[in-house]
Amino acid sequence: MNSIELKSVAVAKEGRRILNSLTFDFPQKAAIGLLGPSGSGKTTLMRSIAGLQKLVEGEIRIFELKAGSKELRDRISYSTQSSSLYNDLTCIENLEFYAALYKDNEISISEILEMVELTKVKNQLAKTLSGGERTRLALATALVGAPDLIILDEPTVGLDPVLRRELWNIFRKLVASGKTLLISSHVMDEAENCDYIYLMRDGSIIASGTTSELMKKTNQTDMENVFISLVQS
Repeated sequence: MNSIELKSVAVAKEGRRILNSLTFDFPQKAAIGLLGPSGSGKTTLMRSIAGLQKLVEGEIRIFELKAGSKELRDRISYSTQSSSLYNDLTCIENLEFYAALYKDNEISISEILEMVELTKVKNQLAKTLSGGERTRLALATALVGAPDLIILDEPTVGLDPVLRRELWNIFRKLVASGKTLLISSHVMDEAENCDYIYLMRDGSIIASGTTSELMKKTNQTDMENVFISLVQS
């Protein structure tokens, strides 16, 4: 069974198509990379999957349930590009706030803080955290509850290489525990960390597969050139 299935999904804003009749599937229990330049439709697609975006046509099903269904509310978490943190609350208080929204919490707050390496600053106000710490706290809020699908919109963009590697180590542990991660980025280097890649441009998926499959298909040795080759063809 696939985690996400799209059938002829289209989204329009002010009469302009943002997503162009997308039909494809995402696998389960994998790190899925949604890669493409800014403005390609990644965020709109993620909002659609999360059930937050009105479709003009088509259907999205997640774990065989219609996107936006009440039954999916506890099974999906979505971390947006803009911070959803409360600056005047501590790390613990932010997580306690989100935990109160769920009837079941698969991982304790202390375990989540340890997972994202924020235990030492757990009592600090969110507004006093460094940029990297805020990113990890935003990820922590997405782990509250018991989500099967974790949607992360450009979580590593703008971070230094060391912090990016630390976050990907966390992502790999989540996948190993049975989670499905959908991660967007406009940085093509992120592809090497993903199990499967979906390349977007102008509201369409122009190619999908593993990194090695896409490199073989285009006869290229890095994902940036893979993308350019696919666009030019």
